[in-house]
Amino acid sequence: ILTVESGASRKRRVHGMLKMYYGMNEEGKADQPDSADPCDINGQNFDPDVYLNKLRRECSLGELMDQEGCMVKQIRSLDSDMQTLVYENYNKFISATDTIRKMKNDFKKMEDEMDCLTTNMAAITEFSASISGTLQDQHTQITKLSGVHSLLRKLQFLFELPARLNKCVELQAYGQAVSAHGRARCVLQQYSHLPSFRGIQDDCLLIMDGLRLQLRQRFRDGGSSAKDLSECVELLLQLDEPAEELCDKFLNHAGARLHLDLTGLETDILEFMDRGCNEFVSSLCLVVTSYQELFVSHAPAGAPGDVPRMASAKLQVFVDELAGRYFSIVERRIQGERGVGDNSLLVRALDRFHRRLQAVSKLLPGSTVPARGTQIVVRAATERVQRYLEALKSFYLDTLTDVRQALAAPRLSVAGGPGGLTPGGGLPDLLASLSASILNQIKAVLASVHLFTAKDITFSNKPYFKGEFCSRGVREDLVVSFIQFICQSSRGFCDSPGDKGGATPPALLLLLSRLCLDYETSTISYILTLTDEQFLVQHHSPVTPVTVLCAEAREAAQRLLNHYVKVQGLIISQMLRKSVETRDWVNTIEPRNVRAVMKRVVEDTTSIDGQVGLLYEEGVRKAHSSDSSKRTFSVYSSSRPQPRYAASYTPSAPMDTNLLSNIHKLFSERIDIFSSVEFNKVSVMTGIIKISLKTFLECVRLRTFGRFGLQQVQVDCHYLQMYLWRFVSDENLAHFLLDEIVGSTAHRCLDPAPMEQSVIEVICERG
Repeated sequence: ILTVESGASRKRRVHGMLKMYYGMNEEGKADQPDSADPCDINGQNFDPDVYLNKLRRECSLGELMDQEGCMVKQIRSLDSDMQTLVYENYNKFISATDTIRKMKNDFKKMEDEMDCLTTNMAAITEFSASISGTLQDQHTQITKLSGVHSLLRKLQFLFELPARLNKCVELQAYGQAVSAHGRARCVLQQYSHLPSFRGIQDDCLLIMDGLRLQLRQRFRDGGSSAKDLSECVELLLQLDEPAEELCDKFLNHAGARLHLDLTGLETDILEFMDRGCNEFVSSLCLVVTSYQELFVSHAPAGAPGDVPRMASAKLQVFVDELAGRYFSIVERRIQGERGVGDNSLLVRALDRFHRRLQAVSKLLPGSTVPARGTQIVVRAATERVQRYLEALKSFYLDTLTDVRQALAAPRLSVAGGPGGLTPGGGLPDLLASLSASILNQIKAVLASVHLFTAKDITFSNKPYFKGEFCSRGVREDLVVSFIQFICQSSRGFCDSPGDKGGATPPALLLLLSRLCLDYETSTISYILTLTDEQFLVQHHSPVTPVTVLCAEAREAAQRLLNHYVKVQGLIISQMLRKSVETRDWVNTIEPRNVRAVMKRVVEDTTSIDGQVGLLYEEGVRKAHSSDSSKRTFSVYSSSRPQPRYAASYTPSAPMDTNLLSNIHKLFSERIDIFSSVEFNKVSVMTGIIKISLKTFLECVRLRTFGRFGLQQVQVDCHYLQMYLWRFVSDENLAHFLLDEIVGSTAHRCLDPAPMEQSVIEVICERG
């Protein structure tokens, strides 16, 4: 490698020296004259004596010796380079010498051939001059005879014309007959005053009238091909038939044939479009081309100037009428494609339909047929989007039905529970499956709709499919509408009657509330971003912002969760109400156990707590006191124990205790029973327990109690307090409501003798 590089650099240096010697620059041009410095060793004005004297004056002996050594090396290098240059170009010199020698031989041979050619050309010139001189006298006579011969041939053609026309008619060579008559018609008309020419003209007119009748009959029968039909019309035009009448007949005949092409197209959509394009549209284009060739582009000779305009107007009406019928059939066939599976066949069919109609626009630049065809494609795409929206809605409802069935399956239900799942149930799996199914279905639909905007589809370049179809059709009418449908249908579950527990399973309400909340946090943004990226949506027109959809989803989630709390609270409230209304509280026996309904309330509350915990986070609780499960209830106070009132009960005590209770309520915090809950487990359980205990309180206020009835309520409330405090956000809320229940019972008791707290605790612990 080093050897090759050194050889190349050496060649460049040699070439540079040669250029320098001959005064040439890099571009092969002579350099500008050097300066007149006599000490410039590379210049033309170099003076050795002056240079040597300068060196002796300015340099020391050592520098002079170094300079001498350097110059000796340069001289040797130049000698070596010159020898190398001669050796390298030796073969070129030999080849150039051989080429020059060969060129000398070739040029000598060429000179001999040119001398021979000059001699031959001189002989030819002499011979030609001799022939011209010989024929000079007979030239005028030959020209005259040639003219007479040409005239005789024309006369012969005229005298033989009737026989020739009859022969052509017999052989059905109508084109030759019309052409022959056309060539002779002007001459016969010009010399019709001569009897002989007059007879020939009459015979020819009679024959051409018969030919005209045959052509009309042939044109009228309509059994000929399109090519024969065009030829027939062309011949009739040459025979001076009325152009307007021929236009009408031509279009009527072509229309009958095209109507036949429109029948029998009931096949699958792709084959339907293929047959329609290959048969009807192709035939229509052929008719248009033939018509324009006959009546517009090459108007009949001698026809008025408005004939092409009249013919174009008739053609426009004809094409519009036939295209209207064809478009009606196409739209009916497209509407028959109700399946929402594979969309590729429909898109390919529409692409062929649109592509083929572009030929009509080239033949008829001012025609509205291509634009009407594009509108059909647009309507088909819009209708397809609506079909997919309906399919998404149906899929969503079917999926909810499957979720209902899964929730109702024995392996997921809780025996004796309020219709909820066990804490170890499959709610998270159902939520994940539901969300994934909906998202996958949306992706599949977007992939199918995206075929309308594929690069290899001709109509995808239309402004509609680049703008409005993507932003309004796909994003708004499909994706946004489906998200709004999910929110709307979810809110519809909240309209079911709640006093009977509702027709909707509570677990489904909880599941849908979490689904809508997930949509608000991430899914909606992901779906709309995916749509915008896949369809390159450009928001030229106003579109629904992501924030609006997220707010709608959050509202639906809030309503569903509130309704879930209401339904679950009313289910427990119904048990408590029946347990209060169906018992004789005045004549009841002394309590020995906690009532079964209270145990059922605690069990159901625990089950609901586990169910909500599967989908929602824990939430924030207030700090619990150390004696939350040991709290006692007074029969006279609604907020704090007052055992001294129980020991010194007198007939006037209820009045005092009522006064104290009412005064305490004035300074207590108001409890909103049906307030909106937050998206966490503690808030949901607090709402359910508030509804349940409030119902218990209102039912107690409508009853009258005896001594043992009061004691049974004491036992029940203490049992509830032992377990319910851990579910609520603030234990004081549960204590306050339970205090209210016990206090209201005491106020409505005929013999208010409360049970000892120690006895209550023993009964509850045993229960």
